[in-house]
Amino acid sequence: MSGARLLPSSRAIADALRLTTETLAREVAAPTHAAPRWNDFEWGVARAVSAMQGVGALLANRSHWRGPSAWTSFLRDQRNQGLAHFERAGHILRLLDAAMREARIPCIALKGSALRALEIHAPGERPMGDIDILVAPRHVPACAAVLASIGYEPLYSMRRHEVFIPADHGAAHAYAEHAANPLRIELHTRIAECLPKSEVAITAHLWPQHLLPGINPYASRAALMRHILLHTAGNMRAHAMRFIQACDIAQLARRLAPAEWRELLGAQPQADSWWMYPPLSLAARYLPGCISPERLAAFHAACPRWLRARAERYDLYEVSWSNLRIAALPGFEWSRTPIELLRYAKFRMLPGRAALDDLNAMLRAHPQYTRTRWYGASRGERILRWLISRPSRVQTIASVRAALEDAT
Repeated sequence: MSGARLLPSSRAIADALRLTTETLAREVAAPTHAAPRWNDFEWGVARAVSAMQGVGALLANRSHWRGPSAWTSFLRDQRNQGLAHFERAGHILRLLDAAMREARIPCIALKGSALRALEIHAPGERPMGDIDILVAPRHVPACAAVLASIGYEPLYSMRRHEVFIPADHGAAHAYAEHAANPLRIELHTRIAECLPKSEVAITAHLWPQHLLPGINPYASRAALMRHILLHTAGNMRAHAMRFIQACDIAQLARRLAPAEWRELLGAQPQADSWWMYPPLSLAARYLPGCISPERLAAFHAACPRWLRARAERYDLYEVSWSNLRIAALPGFEWSRTPIELLRYAKFRMLPGRAALDDLNAMLRAHPQYTRTRWYGASRGERILRWLISRPSRVQTIASVRAALEDAT
């Protein structure tokens, strides 16, 4: 099956995305013994979903049933590709650590790299599309030279980070985990998310008290959880979450001591942790037993009432890459005041030069997204389509199409 005209209707695609997303998430959490009764199209969409949700290797390791041969082969390949990518990431992290030590530059290897060091997941189970590192702003120029010394070159710059890519990189695989995919390095000087328009910044919480040249751990496991939760919250707000993030939260939550939970909640919960309940709540619902009701209740109390009510009705499909619809105001419920909601609506209508520059940088790095009408349309046309129709998300449709074509 190839070509956009051969795809079913948007409604059929959305229904298949919701069905397979929720089914596969439950399968990761509590493996069953009976394969779903899906048709060929739904099995194809399931391949896209497993890639978008980052759970192909987890399903390969946990599922007790065997689906169609194409599905079984896909999962086996995802497990093998994940293991190969895991080994390559380890090699690059060792090179990076040695080069940063030699240059006398301290850094933190963020998110997936930190979870890897804690052995949160089995080797190869968690996809790593990039290596994120946090450095002090004064070290950025020197870091570019360090990255060049291990074979990396600049790809593009955004407000939040600088992106580097192997100088000898090839083309990325269309939609799933693949060992040949270039492993990027993203250089951050601060960690923050807009929820939805007001910024939540947590950089000061992450740095350890005693820094050494090379790769350092987070200040604590609570600091790592704070970052995982903020990144997940930002993705949920944008309807760009992956289920592997809920798995990260669940696995790390099981390791936190009572004192670490108190550190995470903060001295003033309504100021420090108001945004944490939605990702914690979703992880607790989909992966039961990872967070005690008593601990969850403390974050529930710190969360604004409107956001709290919406968070308790979230399903994975709605807040993840599986959601086919481009919403006019995704995550509007994260607004804490009417004025912030108005500011967010204004930003969505008139995003400003910096946001447009970030979008253009992303499109230059992912030219396949420019093949659709959406990114070629004027701002006015996009706003009109938000209001009178249900436009399909470019990245999601691209993943579905690639998964279906890969099966032919």
